[in-house]
Amino acid sequence: MAAFLDIPARSVKPREHGITHVIDRGLSMAEVDGLLEVIGDSVDVVKLGWGTAVVTGNLRAKLARYAAAEIPVVLGGTLTEVAIRQGRVDGLIAWLRELGLRHVEISDGTITLEPQVKHELIKRLVGEFVVFAEVGSKDAEHIMAPYIWVEQIERDLEAGAWKVIAEARESGTAGIYRANGEVRTGLIDEIVHAIDPTRLIFDAPLQQQQVWLLKRLGTECNLGNIAPADVLSLETLRLGLRSDTVERFALGGGD
Repeated sequence: MAAFLDIPARSVKPREHGITHVIDRGLSMAEVDGLLEVIGDSVDVVKLGWGTAVVTGNLRAKLARYAAAEIPVVLGGTLTEVAIRQGRVDGLIAWLRELGLRHVEISDGTITLEPQVKHELIKRLVGEFVVFAEVGSKDAEHIMAPYIWVEQIERDLEAGAWKVIAEARESGTAGIYRANGEVRTGLIDEIVHAIDPTRLIFDAPLQQQQVWLLKRLGTECNLGNIAPADVLSLETLRLGLRSDTVERFALGGGD
């Protein structure tokens, strides 16, 4: 870090806030190595998107590489949803153990899952795993009122989830965003008014979404579904080293 600059302080890993949650859609080992070499210190957790882990040929080697860099890996919530629907949760848990994974995502963005079922599963797993719970639908046409978001997030946290992910899909066009990628600003404001934002991870795959959330919630906002190619850019946004956030973070405009 360039000590001559006055830029925001970043918490150190393992972080409770300021988390950058990265989505791996099928990186090669060379691409994983490149990510870790260039900006690995800014990667806090990697999600192997949706059900890609099942068909990833280099899965164990990839997991070993991330583990060597002390970066936890979580499998996509869609895989958990399929296991739930097929009645194969025990099989999924056994596979996570076999792979040496200690994080799990529980979501209901694709299937309809009764809240009690979701919460019982969270409670069951928190003794062994770090649980990410996801709230929000992947269907852009499915709009939930803000109070429902708040209720669901609160219930998941009460059940023991470490962080709750506010859904947006990897396209950034659902959940907390409109179909055109625009932030549902009123929704975010109501959520963070009711819930400590450090308990949340906001999916933000698009740069304009990252900029808005950082300006609204600060440089240590937890952001998810970040593409590997965008991690370096995001870190500069956090530090006020890119024009979009220079005024906010590097020129005395904020924390």
